[in-house]
Amino acid sequence: MNPASFTLASARDALAAREISSLELTDFFLERIARYDSQLNSFITVTADLARTQAERADDERARGIVRGALHGIPIALKDLYDVRGLPTTTGSKILRDNLAQENAFAAAKLFAQGAVLLGKNNLHEFAFGVTNENPHYGDAHNPWNLAHITGGSSGGSAAAVAARLCLGSLGSDTGGSIRIPAALCGITGLKPTYGRVSLRGVIPLSWSNDHAGPLTQTAQDAALMLDAIAGYDANDPASVNVPTQDYTATLNDSLRGVRFAAPRGYFEEKVDEEILRAIQDAKRALQGLGAVYVEKELPAAGEMFETNRVTLRVEAAAYHREWIESREKEYGADVYTRLKSFQTIRADEYALARRRQAELVRALDGFFDDVDFFITPTTRIPAPRFGNDPVALAQDLTAFTAPFDVTGVPAISIPCGFSSAGLPIGLQIVGRAWNEARVLQVAHQYQCATDFHSRTPNL
Repeated sequence: MNPASFTLASARDALAAREISSLELTDFFLERIARYDSQLNSFITVTADLARTQAERADDERARGIVRGALHGIPIALKDLYDVRGLPTTTGSKILRDNLAQENAFAAAKLFAQGAVLLGKNNLHEFAFGVTNENPHYGDAHNPWNLAHITGGSSGGSAAAVAARLCLGSLGSDTGGSIRIPAALCGITGLKPTYGRVSLRGVIPLSWSNDHAGPLTQTAQDAALMLDAIAGYDANDPASVNVPTQDYTATLNDSLRGVRFAAPRGYFEEKVDEEILRAIQDAKRALQGLGAVYVEKELPAAGEMFETNRVTLRVEAAAYHREWIESREKEYGADVYTRLKSFQTIRADEYALARRRQAELVRALDGFFDDVDFFITPTTRIPAPRFGNDPVALAQDLTAFTAPFDVTGVPAISIPCGFSSAGLPIGLQIVGRAWNEARVLQVAHQYQCATDFHSRTPNL
């Protein structure tokens, strides 16, 4: 038995069958972190003692017939902007290096209530504000498929750790694509649920109206299991919405026969690498082969969605950082500080108009789904670039197709759909109607049942 070959779901089954204990599984991943993370730098903090304590508790409870949920005894990680009581929440920054959390983030608490085991806190782009995960304070996260290439960001440490099998899943955050971009560049699955589906309480914000919390995993099935654990209303989070949740694994195996989908062109083909375009066409044919019905339909206003995300994100980020920008300038990395400072000049009327346009775009996108069930796009325009590029210049290529669905808040998932000639992963984005995470997970799972891209592993 090689636990490096486990998915979260297969590890759950092995634990249930008593083929391995949680402590054995936890020690395996801690040893793997110790062996490989010096190359990847995917963790800021490793919580070995806490993990072993939680694993021993999970094993003791299982021996007494207590199983808290599907994640009972499963070793996971968290992007280091989720509070965990007694641990620092650095947000990849120097400013918050000694920020000791007093309580668990709501989503983290829900994972622990299911018996999940915390291996540590993952590296990220400083303050979650960037797409490269080049971090001047904690070091750069490296892509396990090629260490000379970036992971994408801002949840790059989470994606690298999952791709390298240093944990069985991680929670990230997504404001302009920060779950889906590193998922695509590192060859794993990354789900951004509907805005308001997962509580943001205890998660350091970037942009209040665009932030989303969600899982990074090997498979869509694993993402469904993690979403089952963290979804739900939180009356103490103003962004949380009281919409019923469901068992997101229940419909994974439903047939796609007769399900209608689009593959919008135009905006979603601009400046896209040819190998990515071919992979998306192959994915379209694969979905048709599974019985899904292709509908010719374009998505209007995608470019406006992108621009609206940029305005709202920038103003809200500058607002959150307003005091530190003036008092702690030298503690920021150059790229983050320069952008935050420049965003202070955006006018109030520009922000007000963007927020109004955001509401209109949400309504228009909802109407788009009146005659289709989901649509597909590339996740990014390019595969993972090498280190040394301008992170600001890269942002448009990496967020152009993800940011529109942060500002509109609909669920979107990135899954692997191929590899470039250089051996770098390519991501397929599947987008669904608001609150219908079950649909995007079903489509992703069915595609993964018919392909093997998600099961390929980097050679460390």
